[in-house]
Amino acid sequence: MAEFDIAVIGGGINGVGIARDAAGRGLKVLLVEQGDLAAGTSSASTKLIHGGLRYLEQRAFSLVRSSLEEREILLHIAPHLVHPMRFVLPVLDDGRPPWMIRLGLLVYDVFAWNGSLPRTRRLTLNTDAAGGYLRRSYAAAFEYSDCTVDDSRLVVLNAVDAAERGATIRLHTRCMRADRSDEWTLVLNARGRRTVTTARALVNATGPWTGQFSELVLRAKEKAPVRLVKGSHIVVPRMFHHDRSYLFQNRDGRVVFAIPFHDEFTLVGTTDTDYEHDLSALAPTHADIIYLCDAVNEYFRHTISPGDVVWTFAGVRPLYDDGRSRAQDVTRDYVLEIDSGFRRAPMLTLYGGKLTTYRRVAEEAMDKVAEFFTPKPAWTAKAPLPGGDLGKISLAQFTEDARARWPFLSEAHAKRLCDAYGSRVSQILQSARRMEDLGTCFGADLTAAEVRYLMHHEWAESPDDVLWRRSKLGLRFSAEQREALAQFMTGATGAR
Repeated sequence: MAEFDIAVIGGGINGVGIARDAAGRGLKVLLVEQGDLAAGTSSASTKLIHGGLRYLEQRAFSLVRSSLEEREILLHIAPHLVHPMRFVLPVLDDGRPPWMIRLGLLVYDVFAWNGSLPRTRRLTLNTDAAGGYLRRSYAAAFEYSDCTVDDSRLVVLNAVDAAERGATIRLHTRCMRADRSDEWTLVLNARGRRTVTTARALVNATGPWTGQFSELVLRAKEKAPVRLVKGSHIVVPRMFHHDRSYLFQNRDGRVVFAIPFHDEFTLVGTTDTDYEHDLSALAPTHADIIYLCDAVNEYFRHTISPGDVVWTFAGVRPLYDDGRSRAQDVTRDYVLEIDSGFRRAPMLTLYGGKLTTYRRVAEEAMDKVAEFFTPKPAWTAKAPLPGGDLGKISLAQFTEDARARWPFLSEAHAKRLCDAYGSRVSQILQSARRMEDLGTCFGADLTAAEVRYLMHHEWAESPDDVLWRRSKLGLRFSAEQREALAQFMTGATGAR
């Protein structure tokens, strides 16, 4: 008898979403990830939970509608992570005509009709605060609703919930071989230690590594239909002082976002270029950075250059290769393929997908494998992610209450903690009565108490795990502060 019902390979958003869903339905789940959670594409997104306004031009109406439905669900199950945001879309004289934009936004609003976010409105930029940062040649704009999210924390919290529901999470572990009979035999390597386990079904959720995994581990005879498309982003000092984002139309037909990012910064992205190089060497090129700078300089009065960039990152989207010529035109929808047969344990392969639809992907994945198991009914649409059980109070009120309970917290510190941990912030702060009770402060407002929590409950092992995937405090850390954190994490005090 197999040790696990389902083995999920890949610790990105889709892998952890499937693991969480399956564990909550009573199945015995193993999740294997070669690095840290969200170490790849799932921490390199534009940080949006959105319907995908530009997908309407591709007539991907089903994808937009389902994405907007998922946006509303995620607002309710992760209110600490998923935050409503208004987006300003300036009208170009030689771009998409206003009637076309208005029609697209009307469809967007109709698809989200039962949602809780405000509808589209038209702006006059010479009287609206958002226009004060744009070149005077832009007179009109539309404003619509979507959401932002901390993408890597969304991954981590799905993994936390999966583990709390019984899933086994094995990070820094490679699946070296997968042999198939009426069950799967998996050879795993964790930092040089080899183990063998078995599972009744296998899920390939390896994202950009889908092709490599299929060829090298599964030894498939046919090439996986994956098209890798790179999206690059830059972070610069804050370019505007209001709480809205911008969506800019480019002359080449693409769009670029400028989004408030961790108070002091602006996130600019993304690009769409085919990628056929080493996945371990992924980074924005100088041409990518120039492209993004030029894109926003077309609109903002205050221009930026590569010298202003404080951080860059790039991710590869593993899209289903539908044969389209331009990278930006390839479908962002997901495809789930099930492969099974007589005395052949089932294998589910996931292609494509986007951050917003991960929960729905997981539900459909379970539908695909349901004939091989007797899982409990779907459940994730109403179950809060860890920390998301705020009750009927808003996140703002929850944060205000936290400051009343722990008055030594600054407003910014309380907001960051409540955004990241929600109701579980009490597990970090506990009975502290002053900052000193939280231990060493390594930099910004990161304390020993928080680092211990991340190590004990969220699998953090290195400074990068803490500073870039469990938070974005790396933007504010010096080399000396990072070294002090590293010493703490490897020392006896911070050991598990």
